Amino acid sequence: MSTHHLKLNLGKTELLFLPAKGSPMIDASITVEGSIVSPSQSARSLGVTLDNQLCFLSHIAAITRTCRFSLHNIRRIRPFLTQEATQLLVQALVISRLDYCNSLLAGLPACAIKPLQLVQNAAARLVFNQPKFTHVTPLLSSLHWLPIAARIRFKSLVLAFQAARGTALPFLQSLITPYTPPRPLRSAPAGKLTAPSLRAPGSRSSRSRLFSVLVPRWWNNLPQSVRTAESLPIFRKRLKTHLFRLHYH
Repeated sequence: MSTHHLKLNLGKTELLFLPAKGSPMIDASITVEGSIVSPSQSARSLGVTLDNQLCFLSHIAAITRTCRFSLHNIRRIRPFLTQEATQLLVQALVISRLDYCNSLLAGLPACAIKPLQLVQNAAARLVFNQPKFTHVTPLLSSLHWLPIAARIRFKSLVLAFQAARGTALPFLQSLITPYTPPRPLRSAPAGKLTAPSLRAPGSRSSRSRLFSVLVPRWWNNLPQSVRTAESLPIFRKRLKTHLFRLHYH
C-alpha cells in the first residue's frame, strides 16, 4: 500500500486467522505503523461475516436478525397493505437479503441454514396474512419461492453455468473442468463436469463443501436439457422449473 501511495485505515482493519482443521488456534497480533492489530473471531467483508472456522453461523445469525426486524416493521403496517404490496416489500427487504451471497452457504448442514428457512416461512405467512403455525409449503409454492436449500443450489449452479461457458471470473473458471470421456461415447455432448474424488488428502467433510467438488456433482445430476441450455436466461428458467418440481411435486 505504501508503494501505491495508499494509507491503511487502522480503525477499520481486522485480523482473521483461518487455521486448518486440527491446527492450534493462533493468538498473535501484528503491528502496522506503531498500531497493534489483534486477531478477532470474525470479520465483515462486503456484507458477509466471515468467522475463523468458515461455518458462517455468525453470518446466518446476522441475516436472521436483520430479516426479522424487517418482518416486524412490515407486520405493523400489514393491515393497510394489499397482498401484492406486502409481497413486493417482503421480496425487496427480506428475500433479497436471504439470497445475498448465499452460494457461500453451499454444503452446510440443514440445521445450520434452518434459521433462514424459518425466516422465509414467516415471510410467506405474512404475505398471505396467515397465523404463525399455518402449513407453509402451499404458501411457498403459490408464491413460486424455492426453499432456502434450493435457492443456494440455484445460485451455485448459475455460477457453474457461467464458469463452464467462460463468462465467470477466472478463479471460478479454474474450479470447473468439463468432463471428457476416455473414449467416444454417446454421453460426450451431455455437458457434464468432472467431479473430483472425495478421497483426496484432507478432511472428507471439508472437501465435500468445496465449490470444485460439490457443484459438479449437483450439475451432473441435472437433466440434460438443463445442462445444455443455450443461454443463461434459458438455463435459469429451466433450472428453477426443475428445482420447483423437485421440491413441490
